[in-house]
Amino acid sequence: MKSSVKVVAIGEAVVEIFRKYPDQSFDKIADFVGPFPSGAPAIFADTLAKLGCPVGFVGPVGKDEFGRCILKKLKEDGVDIGQMIILPDYTTGTAFTTYFSNGRRKFLYHMKDAAPGRFSPEHIKEDYFSQVEFLHITGNVLAISDSSRKACHKAANLVKKEGGKISFDPNLRPELLSIREIRALCDPFVKMADILLPGEEELKVLAGTRDLKKATEEFIGRGIHIIAIKQGKRGSMIFTPHTRLYIPPFEVEEIDPTGAGDCYDAGFIFGLLKGWELEKIGKFSNAVGALAVTKRGGMEGLSSLSQVIDFMRERENN
Repeated sequence: MKSSVKVVAIGEAVVEIFRKYPDQSFDKIADFVGPFPSGAPAIFADTLAKLGCPVGFVGPVGKDEFGRCILKKLKEDGVDIGQMIILPDYTTGTAFTTYFSNGRRKFLYHMKDAAPGRFSPEHIKEDYFSQVEFLHITGNVLAISDSSRKACHKAANLVKKEGGKISFDPNLRPELLSIREIRALCDPFVKMADILLPGEEELKVLAGTRDLKKATEEFIGRGIHIIAIKQGKRGSMIFTPHTRLYIPPFEVEEIDPTGAGDCYDAGFIFGLLKGWELEKIGKFSNAVGALAVTKRGGMEGLSSLSQVIDFMRERENN
């Protein structure tokens, strides 16, 4: 059955459970809050759906309360979940997160031996990907299991074969694999990517250099059409073979940075699908990412396209 979605994100959907207050390590008794539906590609899909783009998500969850929590959220926000996989013999993936006053985060994951680790090529149905304009892949999915990497390879090859494009966010997670291993896993997808959406440090790690200019030149030289570099509170930068843009940030009170980069990614792909100029796309993506941090939970900060437009208009008038 062919799909009418323009964008598909694949990989892990998890629930995230946070320490209620900062500076509380996991080896101490203290309160948690959650569960919040999460997972980098799932946050991307949920955000894009709320912006009004037809988007699907493909990934496994367990047949449990956490799985129902994720499915309910994605469906309510407009994501096509018809290709999601429910695995009765595995639990839904979880991520426990704690924050520290110095900006550092620490994660404890249960994914490899849970539903996300069971993601496999058999879950990738050819018809569903035949008319996709963008496939979004994140590097952390590649680190979960060999079968999840193979599923990503199959999906990417199908989309490229049909003339679609790949957006790739390295989303490095040292908690899952070493930087050396992640670099090796990411390289085949960097080679296939049309759009690269890294954080500044991620790009430098992948390029093996501390020089940002050299890092961008290397990947542009590999044939990547656009590199959009997320710089957090410093804004973002966009590079093409002929363009270099700095996009200043929107200042907001940060409650929770979870998913800000994934929301930025969604804003960027939305702008590309709209045919906007790169500077407009960059401003819009910064706004989407900024709104993401204003509430706890990766899918909670943004509600609609009109919210982003109103937010940008208000900031421009001030």
